[in-house]
Amino acid sequence: MSKGFTFRIKRILFDENYHPSDSTRATTNFANLARGESRQANLRNTLAMVNSRFNALANWDNLKGDRYSVKLEIISVDIDIEGNGQHFPSIEILKTNIIDHKTNQQIEGIVGNNFSSYVRDYDFSIVLRNHNKGQSEFSIPDNFGDLHGRLFKDFLNSDVYKENFNKQPVVCLSVSDSKTYQRTENQHPVLGVEYLPNETSLTEQYFKKMGFEVRYFMPLNSAAPLAFYFFGDLLGDYSNLELISTISTMETFQKIYRPEIYNANSVAGNLYQPNLKHSDHSLTQIVYDREERSQLAIKQGKFAEEYFIKPYQSILGQWSENHA
Repeated sequence: MSKGFTFRIKRILFDENYHPSDSTRATTNFANLARGESRQANLRNTLAMVNSRFNALANWDNLKGDRYSVKLEIISVDIDIEGNGQHFPSIEILKTNIIDHKTNQQIEGIVGNNFSSYVRDYDFSIVLRNHNKGQSEFSIPDNFGDLHGRLFKDFLNSDVYKENFNKQPVVCLSVSDSKTYQRTENQHPVLGVEYLPNETSLTEQYFKKMGFEVRYFMPLNSAAPLAFYFFGDLLGDYSNLELISTISTMETFQKIYRPEIYNANSVAGNLYQPNLKHSDHSLTQIVYDREERSQLAIKQGKFAEEYFIKPYQSILGQWSENHA
């Protein structure tokens, strides 16, 4: 039980037989890959890319580059607002598990990685759009992201989270094409070279309300830095293998979805500005419809408004105020 709201977790393996459930957000990275004629080849190729990248980074005592494979679980979190068994799909994250074929052990990876949420769709596709409709200058509404942030923190503090996961989540996202990143002298053996952004972004502010801090690192042989959202000490709280599981999984997704940045043929320099119109990049052998994805985000925002925000408006408003 969590301070009035109850959470439940469902786990499903992300493998080549994966079929998205009805409650999965259609724009979620892994669901997008698992639709259409190419679904099985998409999934097989994606997992092969993850494993290949993992072994390239975990190259010690790994002469043939085949010691490890990554097992991915999709963690769906549903929330029951009134305690009556009526659940709404709240968030979806990924859990990495590492199979060591040399010792025949399964090693815990990191939970988080990918992050998707219907309420976030509502905030960005409905609230933010409506607030800026007809405005000459872009602005952010008061209390933007407050409810979402408090719901997420409530989940992290719940017994359900603590029973299922022994560490705080790490979420790994793409860099923003509206910012410039400066290379630093700081270098980590797995995360790679650290970059610093020239300014904060709306995504950073939104994730800060969820409790996350952010740092940007470019791992060895990557084309661009990744944004790592974390709690506590990113460099100290996780083992090398845990960090590699997140890098290999999320860099693979970014190569598919953001090839202009993460599959670019030239590597980020000392001063780096990502560019989604960058033509000098390679495409993966994986079919993906980016246009469809942006249209679906609006539909999902409306779904959250109709089935979650409006029916529970007074309860959520009161609860959010009490937890301010």
